[in-house]
Amino acid sequence: MFCYQCEQTTRASTGNGCHEVKGVCGKDETTADLQDLMIYGLQGIAQYAKRLRQFGENPSEADDFMLYALFTTLTNVNFNASRFVQLIKETAVWRDRLKAQYEALAEQQGVAAEALTGPGQWRPASTLAGLMIQAQEAAINLELQQVGEDIIGLRAMLLYGIKGAAAYAYHALMLGYRDDDIGAGFEEALDFLATHPGDADQLLDWSMRIGQLNYKVMAMLDAANTGSFGAQQINTVNLAQVKGKAILVSGHDLHDLAQLLEQTQGLGINIYTHGEMLPAHAYPKLKAYPHLVGNYGTAWQNQHQDFTQFPGPILMTSNCLVEPSPAYRQRIFTAGPVGWPGVRHIVGGDFAPVIEAALALPGFSEDAPEQLITVGFGRDTVMGVADKVIDAVKAGAIQHFFLIGGCDGAAPGRNYFTEVAEQAPDETVILTLGCGKYRFNSHDFGDIGGIPRLLDMGQCNDAYSAIQVASALAKAFDCGVNDLPLSLMISWFEQKAVAVLLTLLSLGIRGIRLGSTLPAFLTPALLAKLGEAFDLKATGTAAQDIQDAMKKAA
Repeated sequence: MFCYQCEQTTRASTGNGCHEVKGVCGKDETTADLQDLMIYGLQGIAQYAKRLRQFGENPSEADDFMLYALFTTLTNVNFNASRFVQLIKETAVWRDRLKAQYEALAEQQGVAAEALTGPGQWRPASTLAGLMIQAQEAAINLELQQVGEDIIGLRAMLLYGIKGAAAYAYHALMLGYRDDDIGAGFEEALDFLATHPGDADQLLDWSMRIGQLNYKVMAMLDAANTGSFGAQQINTVNLAQVKGKAILVSGHDLHDLAQLLEQTQGLGINIYTHGEMLPAHAYPKLKAYPHLVGNYGTAWQNQHQDFTQFPGPILMTSNCLVEPSPAYRQRIFTAGPVGWPGVRHIVGGDFAPVIEAALALPGFSEDAPEQLITVGFGRDTVMGVADKVIDAVKAGAIQHFFLIGGCDGAAPGRNYFTEVAEQAPDETVILTLGCGKYRFNSHDFGDIGGIPRLLDMGQCNDAYSAIQVASALAKAFDCGVNDLPLSLMISWFEQKAVAVLLTLLSLGIRGIRLGSTLPAFLTPALLAKLGEAFDLKATGTAAQDIQDAMKKAA
């Protein structure tokens, strides 16, 4: 086992990365190695899918499988080794299907089919022991001695960007949105990785290509969310419990939430969001359900406490799952790409088992005093008051914008983001994305001429919204985004954040502060390279970073 794809990975003077029998995230060695092997197999699908397109074919079903399979390997998604044994078999079936189709078309066209090697020819072993032996040839740090840690780090950054973008694309797919060009982009990137690339500049160029691909993916997801549920609207959300039966929904998948809301209508069960589901309350077609009563708990890393105290079943719809404790292990369900051994899994959007559990459990016995926060400052909301914002900037009432975006986590040093929010001058606006906001989103930051100083733009998925707002402001002021009085403080944790970071870099955004702990796959040489190319910086102290940022004040 070797894994350093998330912030919480083991760090040691002898080298970074989880290589014990169990990683810090809770993923065991068998599951980690099987995930690596499945990724290797997916490269084989990509090899043939890419070449099939040369004959005008569109292997969209294989792409859909790839998105799902990639999503399962993100941090805190699926810990079920037996599930990956099955997925590896399915991977080989898909690969062989495409291979046969490709070779048949080549023969029909009278051209020689390429004799692909590596994942294009790999045969999965028939036993778990055999798969574990094969996995040694699929490890992310394979060839470390030959190519060095910088190339391994660049390969990892590219792969993690692919994984993050795939997760976003999967969310859009669940709402019926797909794009063939995006599918082709994933195929090309995985096909490139199958060549064991060793040129640093070429790898960095491919990372930027994945950043651009992810930009298209996020635009598609934005269209999927707003097209399915309406544009975000300002709404207040109750953080307090409401008397009655209850279900808690965590993760990111709005499609799952929508289905659950539909299936629980009129049953007297209150639905609560948790973690990254909070922005669901801003979508008109979701908030229209009267039994979507509020948000319970905070960010993902607090789920042991939150879930233990919740008196109903919990539905985990996407990444952020940590090992369920005995206190609620019998009350938690997984769906989509998520999995944990022994935890009940919902298939096909039928949430009857969750509903039955909710009816059998006590729920909340009494109301608690309301505690309201405001959500719904997606791009449509902010653009709707763009004139007011622009006037406030021109008048000097708003002197700077701080975008504090990304995941929360348990690592020391994350108070940095709270301190930035709390110490930001009164003449500044704080934009938030992702669950890092839970550290301070219940604070009262006041307003500037009626514009709230804290504007939550949504999930990490909604980074597209922030980019659109920044682009609109730049257009209004006839300058580039880098010239705006805007600073980006990104709290990275896992692979979706890598994809968003690559998108921002590929768009030419400079001066991003990344933290609170830098990715282990970014070696000192790679950090220097990114610093030189993009002025990418590690987070410092809140006071100093704010002082530096205010030098750009309008």
